Amino acid sequence: MYTIPGHHHVSMITKNAQINSQFYREVLGLRRVKKTVNQDDPSMYHLFYGDLTGSPGTELSFFEMPMVGRTVRGTNAITGIGLLVPSLESLNYWKNRLEAFDVKHWDITTYAGREALPFEDPEGLRLVLINSEGQKVPDFWAAWEGSAVSQKHRILGMGTVEMTVRNIDTMARTLKDIFGYIEVSRSEAEAVYQSVSGEVIGEIVVKQKEGPREKPGRGSIHHLAIRVKNDEELAHWDNEIKARGLNSSGVIDRYYFKSLYFREPNGILFEIATDGPGFAVDSNMEELGSKLDLPPFLEDRRAEIEKMLTPLD
Repeated sequence: MYTIPGHHHVSMITKNAQINSQFYREVLGLRRVKKTVNQDDPSMYHLFYGDLTGSPGTELSFFEMPMVGRTVRGTNAITGIGLLVPSLESLNYWKNRLEAFDVKHWDITTYAGREALPFEDPEGLRLVLINSEGQKVPDFWAAWEGSAVSQKHRILGMGTVEMTVRNIDTMARTLKDIFGYIEVSRSEAEAVYQSVSGEVIGEIVVKQKEGPREKPGRGSIHHLAIRVKNDEELAHWDNEIKARGLNSSGVIDRYYFKSLYFREPNGILFEIATDGPGFAVDSNMEELGSKLDLPPFLEDRRAEIEKMLTPLD
């Protein structure tokens, strides 16, 4: 029986790749591990940030859309991303760091049962630093020594992802009945699910809220990708999704991983992505994220694509 070992990546929308890159590298201390383009629309950047290699479960990715408007918040959307840090001491370190960089943030509080520090990026994306309390994280997550952040307090990877929907029950059926997520807690207005019992690296908080659907814009979350190990598992889940009457994109080769996409009944977009081959397939370790990388099927369009993009440091 196949299981989901955790999150793979989460993808957002940014209006300005330069500002985005400065914030996630210089303030949050993440490594930009891939500078590439949206394979479905190569006129826009697709940037990935994470640990040393952009390991599955550490990746935050952004599509640059210079003409995008503001996000009008609502329901039936992915509404928050948790980032794990080692300790309560780390949360205090980050509170001081965010204040020093004039980043909008709130006081240390409790989120999904853990000590946490909510904040927003420059475009209003909702993020929360979560005390991992020393919980074991995947062995392959590797620290980037070039980070501007103290290694003692660095962001480890992704934790709880928040979704807000009109109907928790339909989301529950997708997570539990198809993918085997465990329902950790449930109230009338909120439920918590984990792909691996007791582990925050695959945790999803689902909040129920009536009202209009969120209108996506800068700082909105496009989709959550969940992990599978290989092509065989991806094919299995493709069959399961179709068997439950949901529409699947079918398997797509993204070069850095293979994946498929589907929407659950509330309209939330999920991706299922393989662990490999990874971002080092076309770059050496030292150059990751420093130059424009294109998958082979776009390489013959490099000159055309580079003309469409604003140069990015």
